[in-house]
Amino acid sequence: MVDTEATGDEPTGPPSVRVYAALRAGVLHGEFHPEQPLKPQELATRFRVSLAVIRESLLRLVGEGLAERLPNRGFAVPSADDARWQEVAEARAVVEPAMLRMAIARGDLDWESRVRATHHRLTRTPTHDDEGPHVSDAWAAAHYAFHRALLSGCGNSALLGTFDRLWTASELARRWSGHRQPARDHVGEHRQLEQAALARDADGGAAALERHVTNTAAALAPGGGPEPRQESRRRAYR
Repeated sequence: MVDTEATGDEPTGPPSVRVYAALRAGVLHGEFHPEQPLKPQELATRFRVSLAVIRESLLRLVGEGLAERLPNRGFAVPSADDARWQEVAEARAVVEPAMLRMAIARGDLDWESRVRATHHRLTRTPTHDDEGPHVSDAWAAAHYAFHRALLSGCGNSALLGTFDRLWTASELARRWSGHRQPARDHVGEHRQLEQAALARDADGGAAALERHVTNTAAALAPGGGPEPRQESRRRAYR
């Protein structure tokens, strides 16, 4: 996260919006590490805002699964191998393959065009900025857009809302999992999903998507993969 006090280049908007955005970026980009306490008083001093603004921002992060509230102990970044990631992955593995089957059965030419276009953008978007260790926000956005387009053909707004919530809840798992699986072939997995969708292969697409989702959480289970290493991080999301 850029230190706005040092640069003088503060984000625009109300304090609650600015602080929330800065804390969210800090968690996603690894400035705050797993299980690190997020102390409201320290953060209020750092960002020169009230405790009320900090607590509002932290509660928004809790709602997104990017922080957890500890009884009588404040807030913290979630644990990297917390059981919640396995639960979220299990939910996604149930919901998303079923949605893909529906999309393949119902999707029209416009749906096919969205799948093809978002996959093309995903493959052309650099995974990292300036050779840094963390996945770029542009790639994360392209990744979401592809998966959202893939399932959008289901035509069910309630299911798509569920997908959006589960996607946000698993964002940290995706980033941490990539650090532990530097050799994972994300490009090949996404290509297989696109090809199955466009070929109207419901069985193949559903199976590929279930593997894709469960692989992410598997890396965070105890013994699921090596601990992050600085030299491997840049390749994590390729």
